[in-house]
Amino acid sequence: MLSTVEGLVRELRTIGIPVSTTEHIDAARSLKVIDIGNREQVKAALCATMVKRIEHMKAFDTVFDLFFSGLKAFDVEFQESEGGTTVAEMLNELEDDALHAMLVEALAENDELMVNALIDVFVQRKANVQQGAQVAGNLYVFRVLRALDLPGIREELIEREQIEPDTPGADLRQRMAESDADHKVETLQQKVEAAVRTLLVADRGATAVARSLRAKLPEDIDFLTGSTAEIEALEWTLAPLPVQLAQKLHQKRSHGRRGAIDFRGTVRHSMSSGGVPVDLAFKKPHPPKPELIVLADISGSVASFATFTLQLTFAIRSQFRSVRSFVFVDGIDEVTEIMQTSNNIAEAAQRIDENKGGIWLDGRSDYGAAFRTFVKRWGPQVNSRSIVLILGDGRSNYRQPSVETVEYIAKRAHRVFWLNPEREVSWGEGDSVINKYAPYCSSVFECRNVRQLKAFIEELD
Repeated sequence: MLSTVEGLVRELRTIGIPVSTTEHIDAARSLKVIDIGNREQVKAALCATMVKRIEHMKAFDTVFDLFFSGLKAFDVEFQESEGGTTVAEMLNELEDDALHAMLVEALAENDELMVNALIDVFVQRKANVQQGAQVAGNLYVFRVLRALDLPGIREELIEREQIEPDTPGADLRQRMAESDADHKVETLQQKVEAAVRTLLVADRGATAVARSLRAKLPEDIDFLTGSTAEIEALEWTLAPLPVQLAQKLHQKRSHGRRGAIDFRGTVRHSMSSGGVPVDLAFKKPHPPKPELIVLADISGSVASFATFTLQLTFAIRSQFRSVRSFVFVDGIDEVTEIMQTSNNIAEAAQRIDENKGGIWLDGRSDYGAAFRTFVKRWGPQVNSRSIVLILGDGRSNYRQPSVETVEYIAKRAHRVFWLNPEREVSWGEGDSVINKYAPYCSSVFECRNVRQLKAFIEELD
């Protein structure tokens, strides 16, 4: 058991969940006060000692299932019938249609034991697992889910409620039935994934499967390649960031700086040393706040990245003298007022789309045209207090770049930063012109996920 816990801790650290040595020791000690044969107790104890953030729970669940796949979530006595035949053997003799009907019945009755047994049969029958294959098992899960027909199960669960549309409260009962069915179908899918992982672990071992299945934490999800569900999950990760980053920026700006010499305080302190000003006193520093100007490429390839970055930079606007936001594709428009008057980033994005913000002609990225327009209309407003933040992949559809405009901005601004959501190895390839603009920027950062975005903002000053 201790070696299994050690493997669990090693994998959690590998994927980015911090587990200290003390927490590792606490996790091992917690196993002394629980029933180690009870899967749920073991999972609860290890989770309580090692997981500190709610967004890490899903990753922990996946890793736990890999390393503790041998612990059953239900009692083994359930698997034995009166004639000495196991339930699995009895279920294996049934046709797919009969198994499907039993699964719907078990879901409707919340019979978790029967649901687990039926899932095991479906996985053994439909997954067609190839022994020794170094895969994550997504194809196996797809085969089982296709055989189960989750949309069909959802409809059957709703129909079993037999809601008459003309009866009082029918709408409420219908919504409740749909919500309950959605939850049961989602749980069913998670059970199928866990059952497939159990088969893979039995075939190749937990450590080998973990390398194939290694899940990304929300803060490590790629802005450009993340799925719709993963991008939606990022909102939970971003929620506490503005307050945290604002506090860090304030501390960094105030720490280690001294104001002007406080003559009265210095004279007062010198009284203890015979009037000799050994220790100088300084007034409390009031460092000036910079102005932040954000130029965001909102073309389709980087839209999600620009949305999250605009949301985060605007949320920490209290740490800047002002925050002005501009969006561009082949033209450029200021959207500061839209950001200020919108209730959330989704509403702001919708209003920008309705106004066709940033689009001038054909709606294909043209950094040169966008930068020339910015310099012509707003260039003189950039000053020594301005920090200019450019968001985009630097792909300009082979159109002429305008390096002289970024050079002009760099000469007027305090600093110019460029955040690129692409991997650095792909900069300058194909229609990417970022290498031509980079010499005129203070720094160019690879910023593919929330972790890198957070690290960059902490560097702002």
